[in-house]
Amino acid sequence: MKIQLSEHFTFKKLLRFVYPSVIMMIFTSIYVVVDGLFVSNYVGKTAFAAINLISPFIMAMSALGFMMGTGGSAIVAKTLGEGKKEKAGEYFSMLVYVTLIGGIALSLVGIALTPSVARLLGASGDLLKNCTIYGRLGFITLAPFMLQNAFQSFFVAAEKPKLGLAVIVIAGVTNMILDYLFIAVFGWGIAGAAIATSCGELFGGFFPLIYFAGGRSDILRLGKTKFYGRILLKACANGSSELMTNLSSSIVGSLYNLQLMKLAGENGVAAYGTIMYANFIFVAVFFGYSIGSAPIISYHYGAANHDELKNLFKKSLTLVSICGVVLTAAAQFIASPIARIFVGYDPELFEMTRYGFRLFCVTFLINGFNIFGSSFFTALNNGLISAVISFLRTLVFQLAVVFILPIFLGITGIWLSVAVAELLTLFVTATFLIKKRSEYHYA
Repeated sequence: MKIQLSEHFTFKKLLRFVYPSVIMMIFTSIYVVVDGLFVSNYVGKTAFAAINLISPFIMAMSALGFMMGTGGSAIVAKTLGEGKKEKAGEYFSMLVYVTLIGGIALSLVGIALTPSVARLLGASGDLLKNCTIYGRLGFITLAPFMLQNAFQSFFVAAEKPKLGLAVIVIAGVTNMILDYLFIAVFGWGIAGAAIATSCGELFGGFFPLIYFAGGRSDILRLGKTKFYGRILLKACANGSSELMTNLSSSIVGSLYNLQLMKLAGENGVAAYGTIMYANFIFVAVFFGYSIGSAPIISYHYGAANHDELKNLFKKSLTLVSICGVVLTAAAQFIASPIARIFVGYDPELFEMTRYGFRLFCVTFLINGFNIFGSSFFTALNNGLISAVISFLRTLVFQLAVVFILPIFLGITGIWLSVAVAELLTLFVTATFLIKKRSEYHYA
């Protein structure tokens, strides 16, 4: 039975509604990880390090898609909650068109800047060559990748989370199969990994475009619109936390790599890359829940249904707490298998990766609250608070700890940096949630 945004959500109904978004995010993370897995085992650790070195730049340039999806879906869902379906469709169409045009422009910029950025990050020789190949091929399909990210939020707002999941699964399976063919069978190396990813992104971005343009959704349709400057600015403000998260993560990831190049060379970058791949999968649970629950929160906020807001807030904190404990325990258990799958061919690198991941995974006890807190304020159309949380979480605190902790703890300080930054952010998140509870009536 279809679950509507306007319903009362029990734990069971809430989980049924958000699970497609959770699985979608996990699957998205897995098919990103597959590139690294095949490259590490079939091409070598230099190519693997190249992917990890240039990927933050690609993700930074794609941040517009996340911003439009999360910030825009909050406005669209709120407008639907106010009973203005036609206006919601116009806002939706404008935001999609802006994402497409922005993606094309940023794609051209990324292709031009890739070699310079790779050199700035310390790449030279074969490492620079691999960074350039992977980055430039990846940027060709930046626009559909950004559409894919934006549409996942809009699928939820259109009450079609399962269709959003199906799109990601098909795109991901396409990427995985082609990774095997292009890298393991045809021997195309790092170029094969980039082409495989691009093929998956083409489907993930253009199928939703065709679906919504064809009028198959009863709630949201792509069609004629006009330029709503105020709505665009509000969507950017609402989604600024997601923009900040992606930009900051990319900047910080690059700085982590610079620090690791100094402390441990390519091995350090490869170990960090493996840890980040595992991290993508684990935090995908929190991001998926936040994406899946945000339109519900926005809808009931727009409908001024305070009782349901309280219900959703309480249940969300409970679920985030349980997930944090489970994920931390699971991460400790699978640290060795994860390290062995990626870098088991190098004993020294394997040991560094396993040790680093076991320290890093303490992060999962904390970061779910910060991810949900930022998303919660985005859903309430308070982009400023959401952006502050993300800015502190992904940039300010991480920059501070990644430079300070290694002075005293060496490479161990790098593995612990994210957990310390998340703990500092948690105090800020809790403060905002307490101070704003009477204004938004969620507690």
